[in-house]
Amino acid sequence: MIPAPFDYVAAESAAHAIDLLAEHDDDAKVLAGGHSLLPMMKLRLASPELLIDISEVPELAGISLDGV
Repeated sequence: MIPAPFDYVAAESAAHAIDLLAEHDDDAKVLAGGHSLLPMMKLRLASPELLIDISEVPELAGISLDGV
C-alpha cells in the first residue's frame, strides 16, 4: 500500500523539533532514523500529517552519562 499524504520537516535543532511538536500536537510524529514507522504508514496503521526528522540535529546525536 501507499502511505497517506504527509508533510516532512527536517528539524534544525531540538528546540525547533519541540516547537513543531507543540504546534502540530497529535498530527506529528518524530522520525529519528528507525524504520518501524514506515511499514505502519504503508499499512495505514499510522497516518501522521507531519513527519519531523531529528536525525541530523547535532545536540541529539548521542547519549552521554553525566554524574555517574
